[in-house]
Amino acid sequence: MAQLAVEGVRKRFGDKTVLHEISFAVEPGGGLALLGPSGSGKSTILNLIAGFEQPDAGDILVRGGSVVQLPPHRRRIGVVFQQYALFPHLNVAENVAYPLIRRKVAAGARGKRVQQLLEAVQLGGYEHQSVQTLSGGQQQRVAIARALAAEPDILLMDEPMGALDRTLRDELQVELKALLRQAGITVVYVTHDQREAIALAEQIAVLNEGRIEQIGDTEAIFAAPRTAFVARFLWPASFSLFGTAEKVEGESVQLRIGGSLVSGKWMETSATAPKTGAAVEMVLRPQQIRILPSAHANSVFAEITEAVFSGDHRTVQLRLLGGEQIMAHQPLAAHWKAGDKVYVSWDAGHVFVPRAGGDPR
Repeated sequence: MAQLAVEGVRKRFGDKTVLHEISFAVEPGGGLALLGPSGSGKSTILNLIAGFEQPDAGDILVRGGSVVQLPPHRRRIGVVFQQYALFPHLNVAENVAYPLIRRKVAAGARGKRVQQLLEAVQLGGYEHQSVQTLSGGQQQRVAIARALAAEPDILLMDEPMGALDRTLRDELQVELKALLRQAGITVVYVTHDQREAIALAEQIAVLNEGRIEQIGDTEAIFAAPRTAFVARFLWPASFSLFGTAEKVEGESVQLRIGGSLVSGKWMETSATAPKTGAAVEMVLRPQQIRILPSAHANSVFAEITEAVFSGDHRTVQLRLLGGEQIMAHQPLAAHWKAGDKVYVSWDAGHVFVPRAGGDPR
């Protein structure tokens, strides 16, 4: 039985529908990240699960029982807010201990649990400090520790790492995931940060305008997005190439871009594959591009417009014959320079998405 199930939930605010038939399930101890741009409905879903909003249709079940009619305090659901929501008159340890005091946990056990949680979020030694003197990132870590202290059946986290710098965020993600797994807590994260979603959750649901565009195993979705929207969102530095479908056999597509015929894999996004002559979009990541000095069986002519040292790789900007601008990440040993005439290539297994008619761009 799923620990949390959202079934056919719809929500409107005024005359605007913000959620359309949202359904998903999270197993006990599992983690699901709701990923999407601002306005896609992520936080509304969290508010509905927590009980701060009521759905217009559908149901929300915890351990098989509907909680839609229960008030928030009876749902055994913890929430970590973007705004921290700490008690300003309490110090760090007192904030974390608050749920334990409410549950009448003995002082000795309470102190041990508070210390354990503060160490887990890298705040050992801050027990007696006022939360008002902490940085935003430190306050967020206190909020995380306090939510974990309550030992909820389900933990909802709204942009939990938003106030942290990148280095600390990467460190805390690993520790937080281990801590939650050890505690067996089911977690739903809301984030617009692709790296955070990938690091924290076993499953991802990508939302677009109140609908789930794709949901499933994190690694599988990242490797094979089913739509151009998902690909562009999970791969923020990705780019699109547009052309015409010349030949379609199963999942294999031959696409003409300018004067070149290239191959790739069609990811099913509709009932039928693109037909010959249909406009087709291919989405690629800079890491998937190879730069070659001569033509290849699956390559397109290009001119390098810029090559920049980027630490552990070189970022190369290229212009295709049709004027399209693309980017490639290349090894440091590759000394390409502006003005070089080259060919760009990729493995014939990347993402094609059929466009809904019209001429290729």
